[in-house]
Amino acid sequence: MAGGGSTSSKNVSSEPNVVPLCDILLVLLIIFMVVTPMIQKGANVKLPEAKNAISQPEPGQIITVYIKKDLSEPSGYIIYLEDKKLEGLSILTAAIEDKMEELEDSKKKKVLLKADVEIPYGKIVDVMNEIKNAQIELLGLITEQYTSGT
Repeated sequence: MAGGGSTSSKNVSSEPNVVPLCDILLVLLIIFMVVTPMIQKGANVKLPEAKNAISQPEPGQIITVYIKKDLSEPSGYIIYLEDKKLEGLSILTAAIEDKMEELEDSKKKKVLLKADVEIPYGKIVDVMNEIKNAQIELLGLITEQYTSGT
């Protein structure tokens, strides 16, 4: 009779324990959720705030021009076209036209301008004029959402 009881204790469960796997997956998910918003493409620019700021459209057929304050430059600022630093305002029009040729559907000529809050208005207008010289139909300015504390 003792032998009959020992056969039931020899049945071993062969199911894997998935609890540690779920813990690891949740930790990785949290890490990706925290790190993803920190990843920023383009130049780091301190944007001005606006009350009626809308969310930025999805990238694809839109080119972004950045104006970043840099006192080490003679002009006081640096212009970036996407991730590429431009050596001066005079080559901006040609660089935008080249970038438009690379896009699949260049019929939609849209450029977003992201300028540092400390850049003088006259310099921003100069950049806008160069962008318009590239036959751009739609030019948008990117701002931060206005916060009541500042």
